[in-house]
Amino acid sequence: MVYIAAEESVVEMIGKYFFQHKAPGRGSSSARRGSVESCDDKDGSWPSADADAGLEEEQRLLHQDLTRQIECCLTEAKPSVLRCQVLLLPRNMITSVGNHILRSAADEPCGFRGASIRLYVESQDGLKSAGNIVPDQAVTPTFELSVVFKMEKEDGWHIFDSGKVLKLRPEYRLVKRKLYSSASPVIHDFS
Repeated sequence: MVYIAAEESVVEMIGKYFFQHKAPGRGSSSARRGSVESCDDKDGSWPSADADAGLEEEQRLLHQDLTRQIECCLTEAKPSVLRCQVLLLPRNMITSVGNHILRSAADEPCGFRGASIRLYVESQDGLKSAGNIVPDQAVTPTFELSVVFKMEKEDGWHIFDSGKVLKLRPEYRLVKRKLYSSASPVIHDFS
């Protein structure tokens, strides 16, 4: 605990503290102390740049893992639920879906770890479940995200039949439902 003498003001105490505990390699000019220029990151000793880089790397890894899991779910759904041999996706669609999922999770209490993600493919007969993703099994989900992929219409809907080639449209729907609230689900349509 620090005690302040009666003749010493709080401002003087703070000034002395910063003067005595300046960062290594910084100039000792008290006139420049506290200015924006004194907080440059030329020597890399400030942790904020490393923390920002670490967060970006973590987000990149989360996104990479999420897109891989989405691809796995769709691949596993081809022979069983979708009953097709080939599933064609628009370029960068899974990357875009992953970005939107991570953005939707950003304002949640547990973030992405609290998600329960359900994948669907919309067909003529309704929705077909293409898989589920739970990012962290140790966390009770706080929200549910349903991703609804839409099939391309070519001379009507493709019939789910073995040997068929199915193509997804670039449009998809993301439905977010908070599990801890009675609020209505939020629906986003993307193209």
